Amino acid sequence: MPVTGSTETTTLPTEFLLVIEPKRGWQQLNIGEIWQYRELLYFLTWRDIKVKYKQTVLGATWAILQPLLSMVVFTLFFGKLANMPSDGIPYPIFSFCALVPWTYFANALSASGNSLVGSANLISKVYFPRLIVPGASVLAGLLDFGIAVLVLLGMMAYYGIAPGWGIFMVPVLLILTMGTALGVGALLSALNVEYRDVRYAMPFMIQLWMFATPIVYPLSLVPERFQWMVALNPMVGIIEGYRAALLGRSFPRTPLAISSVLCLLLVVAGAFYFRRVEKTFADVI
Repeated sequence: MPVTGSTETTTLPTEFLLVIEPKRGWQQLNIGEIWQYRELLYFLTWRDIKVKYKQTVLGATWAILQPLLSMVVFTLFFGKLANMPSDGIPYPIFSFCALVPWTYFANALSASGNSLVGSANLISKVYFPRLIVPGASVLAGLLDFGIAVLVLLGMMAYYGIAPGWGIFMVPVLLILTMGTALGVGALLSALNVEYRDVRYAMPFMIQLWMFATPIVYPLSLVPERFQWMVALNPMVGIIEGYRAALLGRSFPRTPLAISSVLCLLLVVAGAFYFRRVEKTFADVI
């Protein structure tokens, strides 16, 4: 603006002007920004763990009871009454080996799907990469998974089953499990902000997904010509991979390869959709 008593005009220096444009393509994910907020990811993960067991009598024992009681029910009804085949493996071990990763996946998926709505106060007050919220929900379940795995190893010792070299594949399978839970969870959490029906549909969807996954029955029960169709469920190859890694069986290469590709696609698709709509979360939530 002009200065009184002078012929000079002051203007803003152009070097201090900042133009903000929407990011496109891979830049939209902005992984570097998420890394910058890694400490927040840690604190949100720890918060979820503490909230989960706050004012509970049994505490972390629930991490054991949930898959253990499911195993007892499945063994009674499917193993004893229905005589469900288990590929020569004792049915309690056969089912529990699948229930441990499935329970982690189902809980992580449910928690991440409801995570944004549950963190409404935080999201509406301060900026941070919103993808951290469902990510923290997925990471928080690792404690339960670790406890349940120790119980599984104890049961395997009781039945005289020793894992082979395939046990070193468990971390890879865990990453695939986490990736699938995060990809689908990020998509559901974003949809849940706008459509609250999602929270009611999730338990039903997870229940159907469980019976579409070879947990109470072996994949060999499906005719071989249809197994590739069943393997389009990304958890099929992952669950069968856990059984192979822990029980010393041969790895299902085709289903595991399909699951790996689908996991990658779900992570990318879920993250892209999440980042695309996250700018509206604070207004809608």
